[in-house]
Amino acid sequence: MIVVCLLAVGAFLSGSLMFSYWLGLVLKKNITSVGDGNPGALNLWKASGMKFGLIGIVLDFMKGYAPVLLFMDYADGYAIVPLALAPIAGHAFSPFLRGKGGKAIAVTFGVWSALTGFKASLVYAVTMAILVAIFRLLIKGAFPSRQADALQVVAGMAVVGAYLYGWKYAGPILGVWLGSIILLAYTHRVELTRIMRAERERRR
Repeated sequence: MIVVCLLAVGAFLSGSLMFSYWLGLVLKKNITSVGDGNPGALNLWKASGMKFGLIGIVLDFMKGYAPVLLFMDYADGYAIVPLALAPIAGHAFSPFLRGKGGKAIAVTFGVWSALTGFKASLVYAVTMAILVAIFRLLIKGAFPSRQADALQVVAGMAVVGAYLYGWKYAGPILGVWLGSIILLAYTHRVELTRIMRAERERRR
C-alpha cells in the first residue's frame, strides 16, 4: 500500500507538469489569457501555432501514458484506480498553478492508452470524431462551440464506459473509468452548467 501511494504521488506530479503553459511562457505567450484561459495544449496551439500545439499535446499525452505504463505492474486489483487517476487529477489540480489546471483531455488519452493498449483511447477518439460530425450536421448552432466541445468530451467518455462494460473489463478498470468521467465533468463544469441552464430556460 505504501508503494502504491508513493507511485500515485509520482503519477500525480507527472500529470501536474504544465508543459503547454511553460512552453507558452518560453515563447512569451501567456496561454491562460487565450480563449477559455485553459493552460493546455489547445490554447498553446491557438497562441503559438500548430507545431507548438502538437508538441504540447504529445507532452500532455506522455505525462499520463508514461507513469501508468511504468507503474501499473506494481499495483494489483483496485490499487490501479488511484494510480491511473493520479495523472489526470494532477493536470486538473496542478500545484504548479496553485491548484488550477487544464481540461485534462490529452492526459486522459495517455492514461487509457497505457491501461488498455490504446484500445479504449481509440474508441474514445473515434467516438469524439463521430460526435463532432453529428453536432455539426444535426445540432449545428444549438450550443456555443466550447459547450459543444465539453458535451462531446463527457459523452465520448460515457461511450467508452459502455465499451469497457460490453467487453467485460475488470472492476478496477471500470473504477478508473468512473473516476475519469467525474474528473472530465469537473474540468468542463462551467460549460456543462451553461448547457443545463440553457436547457432549463428553453423548457420554460
